[in-house]
Amino acid sequence: MDMKTPTRLDALRVNGERLWESLMALAKIGATPKGGVCRLTLTDLDRDGRDLVLRWAREAGMTVTIDKIGNAFMRRPGRNNALAPIMTGSHIDTQPTGGKFDGNYGVLAGLEVVRTLNDHGIETEAPIEVAFWTNEEGSRFVPVMMGSGVFAKAFTLDHAYAATDIEGKTVRGELERIGYIGEQEPGDHPMGAYFETHIEQGPVLEDNDKTIGVVQGVLGIRWFDCTVTGMEAHAGPTPMALRKDALLAATRIMQDVVNAAHRHPPHGRGTVGMVQVFPNSRNVIPGQVKFSIDLRNATDALVDQMVEEVKSFAAQVASEHGVEVKIEMVSSYSAIGFHQDCIDAVARAAEQLGYSSMPTVSGAGHDAVYMSRLAPTGMIFIPCKDGISHNEIEDAKPEHITAGCNVLLHAMLERAVPVNTDITR
Repeated sequence: MDMKTPTRLDALRVNGERLWESLMALAKIGATPKGGVCRLTLTDLDRDGRDLVLRWAREAGMTVTIDKIGNAFMRRPGRNNALAPIMTGSHIDTQPTGGKFDGNYGVLAGLEVVRTLNDHGIETEAPIEVAFWTNEEGSRFVPVMMGSGVFAKAFTLDHAYAATDIEGKTVRGELERIGYIGEQEPGDHPMGAYFETHIEQGPVLEDNDKTIGVVQGVLGIRWFDCTVTGMEAHAGPTPMALRKDALLAATRIMQDVVNAAHRHPPHGRGTVGMVQVFPNSRNVIPGQVKFSIDLRNATDALVDQMVEEVKSFAAQVASEHGVEVKIEMVSSYSAIGFHQDCIDAVARAAEQLGYSSMPTVSGAGHDAVYMSRLAPTGMIFIPCKDGISHNEIEDAKPEHITAGCNVLLHAMLERAVPVNTDITR
């Protein structure tokens, strides 16, 4: 690569306008009338998005490797290519009513880091890689975070290949159809450290008027299906004292799901998002109610305590109302604490660059969860408008987009180690 005018590393900044233009160009693939993006994984639009990002990477002098689950690794060589690369990335698949930034920002911020290093002729000791992971969203195929999960051996390639969408199409078949089954075995790819830049997808940074979230980890999650069974009966002739109202009992449990989160602040979360009432008739006392329970907190011990409290309360409700309550676990994700060295690198970069910051946690899952099993990992959050994500009106300020990428640049450089003798901090 051509050497440019020497630049002090502490003065090094990304090209925010170029990053924004790249985000807007990618957002045109699958653009929706409300200003969002619908680019479901392994569709023709996903292929077009992948093709565009990889073209940009090759234009930046990067080599490309695709593995058998369709994860893409874009590599900028270092002086010592025997070293494991310092990696960043995210995903470019979206929700059906997704936005321009979720996932996409993390991938294109990594590409902008590389472009900036190229602009200034900065060589690093270790290689730098930018990844995008297959099917992070899980909106077409489950499980979520599929590509990174297979890479981290959380589940097998065959299990992922066999997943089907609502039309019966398989992951393997769709990967073949769009031409994105590579040759490399997932996981047979070294990684020295991993950073992921992302919009917060919540309102905390905006509410605190902070530019950078220094992510400490990801909340532990427990999902359950709860079934409350009573007895359906006529709403008129049945006295209140003689009813076995499944909905009345269920609503008390639902309230305790929320109360459990309030009992364990600041990171407790309790949500009931799905409810089915049987027979769902205006003048029939409900005989059965099924609903979801989503409990989260910063440590597994806290989540498990919330679970036990809700189960204990549910047993009490069952006895008081003469109904049956069955709570079955659907899935469980352990709380993740990111590597302190990576957390510190993000915090130092934010401070040196003059950005306001605060420690925060992620309430949502990200590919960084699985990467943290394999290498030192950290995340950088920036605010999104009103905390809204997974929505076509998802939005972020250009200056915050630039700030997060600048923090990523300097955090990665700390790990990748610039080697140019005429460049200093």
